[in-house]
Amino acid sequence: MNYSHEVEQMCIVKKGPHHGPAPIPEEGKWVKATQIADISGLTHGVGWCAPQQGTCKLTLNIKEGVVEEALVETIGCSGMTHSAAMAAEILPGKTLLECLNTDLVCDAINVAMRELFLQIVYGRTQSAFSEDGLSIGAGLEDLGKGLRSQVGTMYSTKAKGVRFLEMAEGYVTKIALDEDGEVIGYQFVRLGKMLEDIRHGMEPNEAYNKNIGQYGRFDSAAKYIDPREE
Repeated sequence: MNYSHEVEQMCIVKKGPHHGPAPIPEEGKWVKATQIADISGLTHGVGWCAPQQGTCKLTLNIKEGVVEEALVETIGCSGMTHSAAMAAEILPGKTLLECLNTDLVCDAINVAMRELFLQIVYGRTQSAFSEDGLSIGAGLEDLGKGLRSQVGTMYSTKAKGVRFLEMAEGYVTKIALDEDGEVIGYQFVRLGKMLEDIRHGMEPNEAYNKNIGQYGRFDSAAKYIDPREE
């Protein structure tokens, strides 16, 4: 350790009480974290790239400083999906500090990692007050049945109005309009469940019809339109 001449000439003033770091909530315990291995929890981070053309939601389940589970969800940028594939492969097994200093290629994923790091080291995790935290596999619960990300896609213009394209429930096939031409409901198909049924041997048409649902006053509409064609 090198000290400047000014510091070397100073007299010693003893330090008072040392209480260590403030405790943070982790998996149902209060922890004074001094090492990366002291950190545990499941949480999310959301990031965006410089031109803000895409965004990422990153979920990590960390046990004793090591990533045991990773979920990477992206939207808005085709290249980001490939970066997400790489990130999902390399993040598990790394320590939280390694993850923060790993180039995840995509700006949005890097920003999501930064935001997640801040939450978890400050004790702001989803599992902060859950005894023993959340089991490995909890990240899949965010995807729901069919294991697809929750996606919403809406498009509208001043001239022609709104088009619902995809909701959390699924891919929108029809929009219901009342006598005044206002939206009163929609019909959708649960893509994840439909493809799951097809993979398990069901005929595609049967799987499609089985997984159609609707929302709102769909049955009482004056008119139905295809949001992608009309």
